[in-house]
Amino acid sequence: MFYIADLHLHSHYSRATSKDLNLETLYQWARIKGINVIGTGDFTHPLWFKELQEKLEPDGTGLFRLKNPPKEDVAGFKCAAIDVRFCLTSEISSIYKRGDKVRKNHNCVYAPDFETVARINAKLGEIGNLASDGRPILGLPSRDLLEIVLETSDDAHLIPAHIWTPWFSMFGSKSGYDSVQECFMDLSDHIFALETGLSSDPEMNWRLSMLDKYTLVSNSDAHSPQKLGREANLFNTERSYYALFDALKTKPSYRQDGKGFLGTYEFFPEEGKYHMDGHRKCDVCFEPEESIKHKNICPKCRQPLTIGVLHRVTELSDRRQPQRPEGAPDFHYIIPLPEILSEIKDVSPSSKAVNQAFRQVISSFGNEFTLLQQVPVEDIEKKAGPVVAEATHRMRTQQVNPQGGYDGEYGTIKIFKEGELLQLTGQMNFFGMVDKTSKRKSKETAIHKEHVPAIASEVNQIATLNAAQQLASETEGTVLVTAGPGTGKTKTLINWIAHCVH
Repeated sequence: MFYIADLHLHSHYSRATSKDLNLETLYQWARIKGINVIGTGDFTHPLWFKELQEKLEPDGTGLFRLKNPPKEDVAGFKCAAIDVRFCLTSEISSIYKRGDKVRKNHNCVYAPDFETVARINAKLGEIGNLASDGRPILGLPSRDLLEIVLETSDDAHLIPAHIWTPWFSMFGSKSGYDSVQECFMDLSDHIFALETGLSSDPEMNWRLSMLDKYTLVSNSDAHSPQKLGREANLFNTERSYYALFDALKTKPSYRQDGKGFLGTYEFFPEEGKYHMDGHRKCDVCFEPEESIKHKNICPKCRQPLTIGVLHRVTELSDRRQPQRPEGAPDFHYIIPLPEILSEIKDVSPSSKAVNQAFRQVISSFGNEFTLLQQVPVEDIEKKAGPVVAEATHRMRTQQVNPQGGYDGEYGTIKIFKEGELLQLTGQMNFFGMVDKTSKRKSKETAIHKEHVPAIASEVNQIATLNAAQQLASETEGTVLVTAGPGTGKTKTLINWIAHCVH
């Protein structure tokens, strides 16, 4: 069966994470996103592990069900039915010294049952304080962590996390290694998959022949429920812990029968916050060539630049161009739907307008991944309008304008060029709502408004509307207002007429 898995995320016990990261909310947001299997995150934390044992039950496949899942979706959403399962996962931060250099590596650990987790936690608890953070910091080399995992169970696995991130990863420019073998030494043959992270994609990794034998996975590393599915993995196997990891270990990853590990949904890597080199405090962002020209020093403050993922990939690569390994699975770029709606409406992704539109479009299409990757563009246009349909088409065909992130600052992916959305203003968008594409004012718009000051003044004098009335009054095209007596139908329609005349 086909399913989508996000296998790296956190709980509310990790630092700098949302208090809403509990099992119930994760379940609800997995349905909103369209994710069938999600990691629990943080199984090393004693309190979170206790909660996992209390609220989850094994389904007999190495995955887990939520005993009492929420009966309702998140308020305002109506999601397609998805039977969400959990996979026991945790991320470990290893900070240690090897030779004359401090190493800081993050690794994800996976287990098929509570007994295995208990044994892993017992061993790690002898090394450091597991209760201090959902992602514990241990003075334990990555190689030794892998040894503990392997000794605990034949079915426990380790995957290096976000392998290119400058500060905490296997290949990171600040504290990493130059090869898998350097990091895991005599146990490196037990590494079968690598997590590419938000700032790189499979094509970038295909520039290194030494990575050809590894399966490249992608996960969200979510620190809030809303960030689930920023990246995800695609499978066509029996939905079980064992089949999932057998697929990741099988070479080639993609088989001719269309089964196994099918690839990933990917961030455009430029959006990752460490894609480029730079210095955020000085607003300096460089391509690798420019950094080399400046000897990796910020030209404004003379401090070292944070060397990003693209630079590091270039340093270690032995190919001028990506060379797809034989049998490597596909990958597909996605832009989170709230970001698409944010650009269309020219407001923040967390704004009320975007949240309202997000709820409506999810309720229409069932979940986010279905809209972003599966629904025909023609059907999107029928239900959500031409602007959303065009945005989805451009995302799928990589017709975007990226601005790379750097030194902890997320990049941006623009779908429309300057002024394009203005040309689409007035076209029908979500369920008959007008698309407020941009607040930028062209010269023509400004001149037009000078001819209607009286109308604008009269509109402003009409009594204040509530949110629902305001929405209806700003709709263009045919409007049907249904409400009970004394609820302001006439006032709403008068405002609508004034808006149309204006």
